[in-house]
Amino acid sequence: MSPTTLPAAGPEHGHVTFLGAGPGDPGLLTLRAVEALASADVLVAEHEVLDVVRVHARPGVAVVNTEPGSVSDPIPGSGAPQLTVVDGSSATAGVPAVRDAAHLVMEAARGGRRVVRAVSGDPGLDAYAAEEMLACARAGVPFEVVPGVAAAVGVPAYAGVPLRDAEGADVRFVDARTASDRCWTEVGVSDGTVVVSTTLDSVAAAAGELVAAGRKPDTPMTVTVAGTTTRQRTWTATLGTIAQTLKQAKVLPSPEGGRPVIAVVGERSAAAQRDQLSWFENKPLFGWRVLVPRTKEQAASLSDQLRSYGAVPHEVPTIAVEPPRTPQQMERAVKGLVTGRYEWIAFTSVNAVKAVREKFEEYGLDARAFAGIKVAAVGEQTAKALIAFGVKPDLVPSGEQSAAGLLEDWPPYDPVFDPIDRVFLPRADIATETLVAGLIELGWEVDDVTAYRTVRASPPPAETREAIKGGGFDAVLFTSSSTVRNLVGIAGKPHNVTVIACIGPATAKTAEEHGLRVDVMAPEPSVHKLAEALADFGLKRRAAAVEAGDPVTRPSERRPGARRRRTTT
Repeated sequence: MSPTTLPAAGPEHGHVTFLGAGPGDPGLLTLRAVEALASADVLVAEHEVLDVVRVHARPGVAVVNTEPGSVSDPIPGSGAPQLTVVDGSSATAGVPAVRDAAHLVMEAARGGRRVVRAVSGDPGLDAYAAEEMLACARAGVPFEVVPGVAAAVGVPAYAGVPLRDAEGADVRFVDARTASDRCWTEVGVSDGTVVVSTTLDSVAAAAGELVAAGRKPDTPMTVTVAGTTTRQRTWTATLGTIAQTLKQAKVLPSPEGGRPVIAVVGERSAAAQRDQLSWFENKPLFGWRVLVPRTKEQAASLSDQLRSYGAVPHEVPTIAVEPPRTPQQMERAVKGLVTGRYEWIAFTSVNAVKAVREKFEEYGLDARAFAGIKVAAVGEQTAKALIAFGVKPDLVPSGEQSAAGLLEDWPPYDPVFDPIDRVFLPRADIATETLVAGLIELGWEVDDVTAYRTVRASPPPAETREAIKGGGFDAVLFTSSSTVRNLVGIAGKPHNVTVIACIGPATAKTAEEHGLRVDVMAPEPSVHKLAEALADFGLKRRAAAVEAGDPVTRPSERRPGARRRRTTT
């Protein structure tokens, strides 16, 4: 058995995996952690990491949230504390509690169940995990440990503060909540790097302890809150000035002063060095809330790209896809594919691929039904959907990814080389006639078939609508004229501080007709080029602020004001 193979759970005691969920970034979960989560029957998680880990758990897993004072479903036989348990149906009920998570974990493991006990950072540095492991050992419950990225290591890495360099240095880790006088004395006389885990309102006190123990007041210090997440913020100061720095930044005093922070003390945290190494907070769209008004399926890859730029995408479906009102036309066309009626089939969207695939499955067909038929895709995303179906397209535009671009590369009908002169075009009910007219001009007969209908989606939650109209979003990406019309229709017009990015001239014109100022336009009609263009806009905006000596802010951080009047063009 390999070291990462999960051992079989015993019929009586089950099995427990103590799992480190890292400091906050979901991408820092290890492969082993994902594997353990996928096989868990019960997930016991710290409140702050629940959203990070539960996405990898299988459907129906019982989820226990160790936040005190919550309400929950009972796990039979559990002892005291108030904990949250959410099962597959999300029903809730009361359960007794203690912060005796050890008792809860062991009870959950009974009956042969696999339990994952997830903690923030690394289990080896968690104040309670060792006690829980010992309790399992005493009760004969088998367990394993899956290490995670410790906050004291991961957060400085994301803040651009290396803990060691080629010259080498001692690195000391201090938890200010439990540090003794002897501990402060030892790190005070050392000239190594000190990583202090503390809270925002206790940073100045920790700095004072280090100065009192012998560290020079001008020793560089960085303080990072919400490390490794897109809410991360870092301040650079010295031991002697950190209190004033946080006060001037209007961070303290604050009701959120109890938020955990990681402070790094030493020459490696100097401002000049961090300016060069702060890779995470210097991402072009760092912390930007970006509205992605597309269908859920279409938004996924775009959202992933936005995250890579540091943005926080918020997907709001503006279009719902429904079957055609009369399916007979689509049924005849699919039968025609099998009987050899067509020379070509042209897909102009991912939804068209999905509609044909669903009809194939209804008839018990698969990708082999495309044998002998040439397949065209309007762009790279549609081509990827076809490849996932098992079909490699014969034609994808070499230039513009649009109906016009597809026509530029489409061969004219040749009766010598083309035994059949007919093209099957499955598409939306509201699609334009550009492609049909162009194919007819090239000599082809076209079966223009409604494969699906697009209807306006339901309005988003009130909170989202208020954020759209009140300037809570930093940018919105419009990928078609219909997304402009539908978003304004179901949620209202974006605030004037929001950056408006459009995929092309037609979409931009529609946005302007709705009174919106277009700030960004994709160099070519591709959702990925649109995201790149927004990132380039953000990068230039950041560079201009730095050059002017101004603080780098997000568009939504501008003082909200009245809507500016916009002229239409």
